[in-house]
Amino acid sequence: MEKAYSIDTGSASLNERFKLAFGLTALIWVTGLVGHFTPLKEWPALALYVIGGIGVVIWRGVSKGEWAGMYLAGGDLKKSLIFGAITGTALLVMALFNTAMMQSPESASMMADMEDILVNRSLFYLYPILVLAEEFLWRGIMFSSMIEKGFNKHLTVLLTTMFFLLNHFAVAPVNLKERAFMAMMAFPLGIIGGYIVALTRNVWGSVLVHMILMTSMMAAIKFQP
Repeated sequence: MEKAYSIDTGSASLNERFKLAFGLTALIWVTGLVGHFTPLKEWPALALYVIGGIGVVIWRGVSKGEWAGMYLAGGDLKKSLIFGAITGTALLVMALFNTAMMQSPESASMMADMEDILVNRSLFYLYPILVLAEEFLWRGIMFSSMIEKGFNKHLTVLLTTMFFLLNHFAVAPVNLKERAFMAMMAFPLGIIGGYIVALTRNVWGSVLVHMILMTSMMAAIKFQP
């Protein structure tokens, strides 16, 4: 009886995480859509994204002990970080090359709204928190719950990447061109991060890739001529 109870409890916990991941995503998108037609724009959705993405994972980890279940602990941490360092460095080189090739007034204006938010509104140093929220939601709680539900790993990588990509249109308080640019960058990041997590059952290599790429992007915005 104890064994059956344990299995049932684990299944119920997995169902809760699965519903939480997709329920939070739906709530974020609805908040972003409604906010877009108000003076608040997408800021409430962005706040919900950051607080919810980190808060839900911490809550489940502390109250239910699901750190390993959400891939924030366990798995192959060393391999995850090695993969993250290698792929992150490759993306960094590509980002630096693109930055060097795009030194023109037209290119600089592509991220004007983002520059205003990060530099003029002094939110530049908060991007590591955003990275954690994104990775915890997409490659942590959502990815892990889909895999444990029996989803094919390739399908899981693709779906979480597409949700991650589309989310930039729901929560970014910038113009449509900048959202599209960020969504375009999100696709390779989601694919690479997803396969790192699929191979290692550990999210921290994906966090490392994301952090490296975002650091290069933030530096390009802040220090562009």
